[in-house]
Amino acid sequence: MDAIVTAGGIPLPEEPLYDATQGHPKAMVDVAGKPMVQWVLDALSDSSNIDNVIIVGLTDKSGLKCRKKMYFVSNQGKMVENLQAGAHKVLEVNDNAEYVLIASSDIPAITGEMVDWVVKTALEEKVDIVYNVIQREVMEKRFPGSKRTWTRLSDMEVCGGDLNAGRISLIVNDDTAMWEKITNSRKSPLKQAALIGYDTAFMLLAGRLSLQDAETRVMKRMNITGRAIVCPYAEVGMDVDKPHQLEIMRADLSKRTKQAEKGSRASKKSSALVKTTVKAKKAAPVKMKVPVGKIEKSVSAKKKVPARKTTKK
Repeated sequence: MDAIVTAGGIPLPEEPLYDATQGHPKAMVDVAGKPMVQWVLDALSDSSNIDNVIIVGLTDKSGLKCRKKMYFVSNQGKMVENLQAGAHKVLEVNDNAEYVLIASSDIPAITGEMVDWVVKTALEEKVDIVYNVIQREVMEKRFPGSKRTWTRLSDMEVCGGDLNAGRISLIVNDDTAMWEKITNSRKSPLKQAALIGYDTAFMLLAGRLSLQDAETRVMKRMNITGRAIVCPYAEVGMDVDKPHQLEIMRADLSKRTKQAEKGSRASKKSSALVKTTVKAKKAAPVKMKVPVGKIEKSVSAKKKVPARKTTKK
């Protein structure tokens, strides 16, 4: 599967992350020594299910690296248009593409394992779109104080994930106006529910809407097939929108970096020890200790052996 990474957002002066970005793309803000989007690219690099990566909103001058083939698409101005531009680029480099992974550039804590889980789940479902949600208890256990926007359903409280997958034809050809309304209201579950129908908004407000009900109503309204998946990974929903969330990610990924460096040093030390031991074993001469008495006895026995006689007939 190919991946589209949306990285076109530039916080405005009135937005929470402006002080951290100062008019530059949010994707390039430093998180534990790397641009935030680089962490996402590292996860895609580690995935065994990603072939090509399309970055929308940045250029090849950004200095980003990826072990998968990487392509850049300019910022189109709006989220839906960026997704469509990314999808067209996917089809340009891979005309056999059926599904595409959509990753936000501001979920730096994801790993290759999580990417593989989302891809595998999407391919198993065989629907138009797979949308991940994370339960409140899962998020708050992993990232206390993250202060996500919660949707209170009748059976659980959830926040949305920013690592999802969809059929590429849906992204390229679908109703742009409706998708723009949904994405523009993505921070307000109630506004999104009202777009589906006021009865849906009422049920959500009254706490009578289950996850399955919401899924059914949304897919019917959009005339598509899809699944809302309860994702076990909090990292998929831990996007960076506010300064305190940025600090949480900096602390979390600094810790990960230190652990990785410690593990790397231990591995190198262990490898060096093994090499030294092997070298010492090869260099040491092999000595066989045989008691002198046994040697003399052996020689004596050989002397006492009578010569074999031959009989003439």
